[in-house]
Amino acid sequence: MAETNALPLIELAEQFAKLPGIGMKTAQRLAYFVMSMSKEEAKEFSEAIIRAHSTVHMCRICQNLTDKEVCPICDDTERDKSTICVVESPKDITAFERTREYKGVYHVLHGLISPINNVSPDDIKIKELLERVKNDEILEVIMATNPTVEGEATAMYISKLLKPLGIKVTRLAFGLPIGGILEYADEVTLFKALENRSEI
Repeated sequence: MAETNALPLIELAEQFAKLPGIGMKTAQRLAYFVMSMSKEEAKEFSEAIIRAHSTVHMCRICQNLTDKEVCPICDDTERDKSTICVVESPKDITAFERTREYKGVYHVLHGLISPINNVSPDDIKIKELLERVKNDEILEVIMATNPTVEGEATAMYISKLLKPLGIKVTRLAFGLPIGGILEYADEVTLFKALENRSEI
């Protein structure tokens, strides 16, 4: 932002620029938009961020984000608890739920194994998944990580841990391009990938 702008406005734009997919030009537009809000609207906006940050936490079962002890999906008695779909992040659950076809439950890893980024298996929610599998009557674990190098490595690592436990581990049959991102996939592609999953 030009030096002619007020410092707080520059700082606000810099904060927006930290968000994924937001470049500096978009960040500047967002900063100007916030400045066009009434004081009441700006207060509501900032309070919504603080409220979400202070009340939303991980579900004690699946690690999805929730404001309750257990998320609505884990709490739903009609879901098939014998099938767990393992995803990288909570936003991937939203993508699957849009298909209205998957009736099982989920497990959120909150990341992928990536030695180049210093992310080890201990840094993501693999231990919690293993505890669920050992304590519950799980018949199948669907690995629904993105078709990237990190996604494939994570799927294979978890598969090797689960195989000795006698759990069927399947991988989505991706109708997605290599390097594609789940959250941007359309419902039909995701449903077909889910329907045509294969054992790994």
